[in-house]
Amino acid sequence: MKLHEIDIICEKYGIKNYSINSDGLVDVDGSVDLNNSQLTKLPLKFGKVTRLFFGGGFSCYNNNITTLEGSPHSVSVNFTCSRNKLITLEGCPRSVGGDFYFSYNQIKDLYGFPEFFDGGVYYSGNPVEEILGLFKTFRLGKVIDLLNEYGVIQQDGKLVVLDRLEEVFYTLGMELPKEIKLSNYEVY
Repeated sequence: MKLHEIDIICEKYGIKNYSINSDGLVDVDGSVDLNNSQLTKLPLKFGKVTRLFFGGGFSCYNNNITTLEGSPHSVSVNFTCSRNKLITLEGCPRSVGGDFYFSYNQIKDLYGFPEFFDGGVYYSGNPVEEILGLFKTFRLGKVIDLLNEYGVIQQDGKLVVLDRLEEVFYTLGMELPKEIKLSNYEVY
């Protein structure tokens, strides 16, 4: 994408205090608000979204986005991609310095989840909610890491391997629920 095209897109979406890297990634000192913009994909490829006084968040809430390709590599505050048409978290930031919101999509697995985040995780309204809901009393970052590490959810979010799920409970020192019923997954 040419530099003047990036400038036009930034102006259209009210993105200020930005710089364009040699690789075409757009860094923003402040916040990016792409909410309610009828997007099917992100209009730019972002690098870092950092805090300038107040801000440092990235939000593409309530669009028709089907992929997180182009998301910032890091966000210093919150990242919000709720109420879209996402089926995967692949492409989301590797680092989120605040809360991570992905509610009301069609997320069935947690591959692509940020390597680092420093806040809450908000996931309601996704098929994966019924698995994460089994761990209500535990810090979700650790749970998600273990679910991914042990390969609990497989076949593009269609299958849950029960003995691997049990291993996650065991590793966390938690008691396995007596009965696990999952309506969005086949249990193997």
